Amino acid sequence: MERIRKALERAGQDRQMTGTDVPGQTSQGIQADLSSGVRYTMTKMVEVSPKQLLENRIIAALPEHAFKDAYRMLRTRVLQTMRNNGWTSVAVTGPATGCGKTLTAINLAVSLAMEVSSTVLLVDLDLRRPAIHKYFGYEPELGLSDYLTTDVPLHQLLFTPGIDRLVVLPGRSALPNSAEMLRSPRMIALVNELKTRYPDRLIVFDLPPILAADDALAFSPYTDCFLMVAESGATKKEDLHKAYSILKNTPLVGTVLNKSEAPTTGYGYGGTQKKKRFFGS
Repeated sequence: MERIRKALERAGQDRQMTGTDVPGQTSQGIQADLSSGVRYTMTKMVEVSPKQLLENRIIAALPEHAFKDAYRMLRTRVLQTMRNNGWTSVAVTGPATGCGKTLTAINLAVSLAMEVSSTVLLVDLDLRRPAIHKYFGYEPELGLSDYLTTDVPLHQLLFTPGIDRLVVLPGRSALPNSAEMLRSPRMIALVNELKTRYPDRLIVFDLPPILAADDALAFSPYTDCFLMVAESGATKKEDLHKAYSILKNTPLVGTVLNKSEAPTTGYGYGGTQKKKRFFGS
């Protein structure tokens, strides 16, 4: 209990230090208009060019991309389920490596940030292989691994990739005891702070694959729901069922079939494309 109390105190100190970066509120607590964007004074700004976004397949940030509607549909379905249940956080994972869960988490977070009614925090909880920062072409000096092992303040870790209403908490370096760190008092205090600080904030957690480690299971009590990502033609049905079984005590918002080749049926534009298909829980 003493460890948790101290962790909560440190989280409260971080909250005070980041008071100038208040998405959705002014420093006086007055609701701001999120449609005009958010002004950050302490969060690091990282410039990411459209070319880099395209090369790293962050297509939700590219309004003219042919596949953008797939992520918009995913966003709408996920957002409706979360709002109907009063959820503010979703963890993205998959049965095994290579399913595309990190890229799905990034594009989902970007798509959610396009909604002018919410701000979004994307958190890299794949502490075994943190990679979200690499998609934005950024090498942070500090990350979540440093926060969990030292007394570095939270506001020194965050960055925004120049996308309105989106902030990223990178992992930076790998931690060998990742599962233990994900359920540590400092992590629990941080998650409680992130989930309760701003009423208009949505949080997207990127977690390691279910069957590769126990990290996702260790963290499952601290997220409102999960989004499962499966790779078309690669993810085995039995592995998917195993993943569902492991997370049976946490709500599943749905399943994304990634890299699916499905022809349009007259409701959309164009022909056969590799895209995402969403299946509700």
